[in-house]
Amino acid sequence: MSKEREIKLRVVDLPGLRRRLAKLGAQVVKPRLRERNALFDTPQRSLARREQLLRIRTELPLGRGRKDVRRSVVTFKRPLAPAELRRHREHHKVREEIELEVSDAKALATIFEGLGMRRWFQYEKLRTTFRLPASNAWAKGLLIELDETPIGVFLELEGAASAIDRAAKALGFKKRDYILAKYRELYREDCRRRGKVPRDMLFTKSRNGKRAASSKKYKLFS
Repeated sequence: MSKEREIKLRVVDLPGLRRRLAKLGAQVVKPRLRERNALFDTPQRSLARREQLLRIRTELPLGRGRKDVRRSVVTFKRPLAPAELRRHREHHKVREEIELEVSDAKALATIFEGLGMRRWFQYEKLRTTFRLPASNAWAKGLLIELDETPIGVFLELEGAASAIDRAAKALGFKKRDYILAKYRELYREDCRRRGKVPRDMLFTKSRNGKRAASSKKYKLFS
């Protein structure tokens, strides 16, 4: 398994973030798309109790004329082994991760359900993925992912520890701004704050039956 190291940052000044990304020379490597995520677990939530995650993610292109096709990925994540965890005690979230692209997400979901698992949480977001120019050697391998979600806009930084910290600082954030919680945890916290019953974290539906991304439209280099 490979190791995933990442943080989230809550974006409250999107125009300011856009300016800082442009100043760093950030380039869109994956244009804005819609992600649909489904988490699976046993009825006893045995995976969640072990802090493991089993997810099917489907990426859907946005906009007319886009030639990219629907893409689905199955992901399994789990905490580091205790010995490794002690070496990685820091301010980033570090987990073991394995991902595999699949040709039929619906068939895979049926297999999981046939094995006794169930789809227990779903969430959506719109994601735009950036990288910094190759001339910034310190940022090699760093992914900058801007997520528009039903509970707000977030930035995810994934890569080496030094690259995450340097990019976060350049984009106007401090280490106290780092968020290590999962989206479902942030969603439940948002529901508690608003007095709502948590269900799935999905965009609201408009009158024509399509899901509305947000009350605002964000143009981010794409």
